[in-house]
Amino acid sequence: MSRRELREQIFKLLFRVEFNSLEDMSEQERMFFEEEDAAKGEDADYISDKYHKIEQKLPEIDEQLNERAEGWNTARMGKVDLTILRLAVYEINYDETVPTGVAINEAVELAKKFGQDASSGFVNGILAKFA
Repeated sequence: MSRRELREQIFKLLFRVEFNSLEDMSEQERMFFEEEDAAKGEDADYISDKYHKIEQKLPEIDEQLNERAEGWNTARMGKVDLTILRLAVYEINYDETVPTGVAINEAVELAKKFGQDASSGFVNGILAKFA
């Protein structure tokens, strides 16, 4: 899988956090990999590893988002936008293998694909404060 495809799979798995408790996520992860046939071997390991790293940092990431998103907080954000922002903030602040510009561009592309009409602008505006 390409890095973009891997990122999309991580987004899909991370999105499940919005509908399940963190305690239930191990079962959700198992079901995710059963449903997503394409993620096997090294790709599945990469997706799972990065998801777990993001999951561990969620409180910090949400705090950072709440500090920078003027007039918004994570409780008011759409679930798709929030998931994209969480992934991007993790990549910007904690993943040294992803340049900031790439993290922002990829987040905007995810927002165009999965979000609403205004999602890409919203995501770009908030992530610009992290650059």
